[in-house]
Amino acid sequence: MTVPLTSPALVISECQLGILDPGRSVSPGLAEHAATRGLVRRTAELAQAFRDCRLPVFHCLIEHRPDQAGMLPNSYLGKLALRGRSMTAGTDDVLTPAELSPHRSDFVSRRAVGLTAFYGTDLDAMLRLQGVRTLVLAGVSTNVALPGLALEAVNRGYDVVLAEDCAAGSSPEAHQFFVENQLAVLARVRTAQEVIARLPAAP
Repeated sequence: MTVPLTSPALVISECQLGILDPGRSVSPGLAEHAATRGLVRRTAELAQAFRDCRLPVFHCLIEHRPDQAGMLPNSYLGKLALRGRSMTAGTDDVLTPAELSPHRSDFVSRRAVGLTAFYGTDLDAMLRLQGVRTLVLAGVSTNVALPGLALEAVNRGYDVVLAEDCAAGSSPEAHQFFVENQLAVLARVRTAQEVIARLPAAP
C-alpha cells in the first residue's frame, strides 16, 4: 500500500526565461540540460497533478531591483548578475514559460537578493500558513538553488522530496553529481510519477 505524502506542496525553483531560454540564459548549459530533459513540460504536468488534488503550488522567482540595491559581488553568480543586469524586475528575464505560468490558486515568492528561496522572502510563512509539512522540489538548479533550498527546508523542520526528472543542473554531469552526493543526503529522490502516486486525494 502506498503511503501518501504528509501535507505536501510543490515548490518550483527559478523556472524563468532568463534562466531557461537558451537565447537569453545566464547559464547556457543549464538551459540546454533543462530543455533536453523536457523540464518545463514535465513540471507543468506535476503542478497540475497537485492542483487536481487541491494541493498548493509555489513558484520561487528571482526579481532583482532595477537599482540593484542589496546585490553584492561576493559570489560568481552575484558578479554575473550585476555585470549583465540579468533577472531584473520588469524585464522578460523574470517571466515564466507559458506552460508554467502561475495559476490563480498558486503562490508566488519573489527574491531580490541572495541565492536561495528562503532568504529574504516570506516563503516559510506562506508554507506554514498552508499547513505544509513536505516540500516537493522541482526546477533549477541542482548545482546551487535546489541544494540550498533543501538544506534550509530541513533546518526548518520540513520533509523534502526531489522530483528528479523535473530538475536540471549546469550540465548532465553536474546534475548527477549534486543529486547523488548532496541532494540525496537531504531529500528523498523520486520521479514525478512516483510523487504523483503518493499525493493525498483531494478532500
